[in-house]
Amino acid sequence: MDIYQTIKKDKQIVKFSFYGFFKNLKFFEPYLLIYLNSLGYDLFAIGIFFAIRAGVTYVFEVPSAMVADYYGKKNELLICFGFYIISFILFLWARDFFVVALGMIFFGLGEAFRSGTHKAMILSYLEQKGWFDHKGFVYGRTRSYSLLGSALSAFLSIIFVLQLPALKWVFAISIVPYILDFILIASYPNSLNERFHQEKDLGSFWKNSIKQVRLIFSNNKILRVVFSGSSYDGVFKTIKDYIQPIMSMIILSAGVGTIASLSQDQSLKVYLGLIYGVFYIVSSMASKNIFKATSRFGQVKVFEIMYDLMGILLILLSITVGNDLLYITMAIYFILYFMTDARRPTFLEVSSDHMDKEQRVTVLSIESQLRAFFMMIFAPVFGFIAETVSLSALFLMIGIIMLIANRFLHLKSED
Repeated sequence: MDIYQTIKKDKQIVKFSFYGFFKNLKFFEPYLLIYLNSLGYDLFAIGIFFAIRAGVTYVFEVPSAMVADYYGKKNELLICFGFYIISFILFLWARDFFVVALGMIFFGLGEAFRSGTHKAMILSYLEQKGWFDHKGFVYGRTRSYSLLGSALSAFLSIIFVLQLPALKWVFAISIVPYILDFILIASYPNSLNERFHQEKDLGSFWKNSIKQVRLIFSNNKILRVVFSGSSYDGVFKTIKDYIQPIMSMIILSAGVGTIASLSQDQSLKVYLGLIYGVFYIVSSMASKNIFKATSRFGQVKVFEIMYDLMGILLILLSITVGNDLLYITMAIYFILYFMTDARRPTFLEVSSDHMDKEQRVTVLSIESQLRAFFMMIFAPVFGFIAETVSLSALFLMIGIIMLIANRFLHLKSED
């Protein structure tokens, strides 16, 4: 049997895939900004909320990796889904700034305890099975399931927002798949729990953790990869958070009609859900097949070219948004989603080739921490520029900065 067919049919690989599928059933995602805006918050205030979420992730990212090293990756993931569920409950009953901020804090904790951990578990399993050389294929495939979950979530969210008495109830429905993921993770074999440090002495805990971080920061190549991955994703995730008002404004300004007997507000929500769904379906295909491009052109080359392409596309986006070019703007967003979800498996390939097994969770957590740091800075700054100047100027500025930054992030690679 072909090795790829063997991997596809492996029971644990299937579980890895469905983990991402359930995790991405966030039915509130296409409407989060609309929901926060309905509570009376403008883009700058919403940027503050996102900064709070990113700040919590930033602070707890590396400590969460240490917890995984001492208490096990599987145990840490179970904790993280508890944090997510609490955050959904808080968003459901959000009434004032404090409750929304608290919801962002718990969501940030969930992000910190999740990021890097599951990827490290996948790599460990591939080593156990002797499939480590196929990590790009496996991670691309599991991520494609995550994106299919996002697509299904976007399409189902249309039904929910039209049928539920209030938008806030999508947070309650989002709890269900997270409970299913909790049960799925509990079924993972104990061999994936991997506790690298058994001692409970706090002094040894911090001493070893600091040693690991120093080793990582002394590796110039890993640092460049980490900064490239975190800054790219930090920019995109912050921009992604503003897609809802952007698309809303474009759809309304273009005079797109209402659907059947639905109101303009309901029709707008349907359009947003459909747009998200299409984005995620194509992104899923990109993630699943990116290993073909890296096999042909080299991991590092693909990784770096995408960074420059994002800068160029953002400059083009500034022109299309400034001139209300509806379909071209949507096409550019479409390509940005496509590229970002294709680049994540490439990041895992490039970074994992240059780190030790014991460093994986820490390296991936540092990358996620830097991403959170960038988002913590970008969210309020981007929101302020978008609110006081224009979205067009914002995209132009980001695009130029990315093109300049990538000149300093190039890897001298043999790929």
